[in-house]
Formats: sequence, C-alpha cells, structure tokens
Amino acid sequence: MKKKPVLLGILFVVIVLGVLIYSSMNLAQHRVEVCMNFNGRTSCRTAAGSTQDAALQTAISNACADIASGVTDTIACGNTQPAKETWLK
Repeated sequence: MKKKPVLLGILFVVIVLGVLIYSSMNLAQHRVEVCMNFNGRTSCRTAAGSTQDAALQTAISNACADIASGVTDTIACGNTQPAKETWLK
C-alpha cells in the first residue's frame, strides 16, 4: 500500500518538471548576438528573450559587463549603439 503514494509523488514531480521545461522553452522567442565596442575593447554576447527588446537589452548588458568597469562605465557602455547586431531567431 505504501507504493501508491510514492508513485503519485514521482508522477507529480515528473509532470511539474515537464511543464517547467516546456514553458521555459517557449519564452525565448527571440535570440540575438550583439557586439559592443567601449574604451577600445570589444565583447560579443548572445541572449534570448520573450521580446526583441528584452533579448537585445540582455545581450547589451552582458557584453558591457565584460568590457566596462564600474557603474558609470557600465551605464555609458549600455547607452552606446551595438557595433554588430545579428538576429538568430
């Protein structure tokens, strides 16, 4: 009789994991690669998001985090136009 609650628990966990994986795969509808130039340094990063703007801003932030130091430089880098912007999805 103890097997039934264990099997139901395992089934519940599998269903929850399946829903999480399925929903997270559908969120990334847009994917972009961005290259940023700042203070003589270049960094390229790829990001995905549910909107084009979200994907673009995430890629810019990730690239700037690699080449800018400090809050002021990071903000300045984030406000510059990408040197390269390639939409992958």
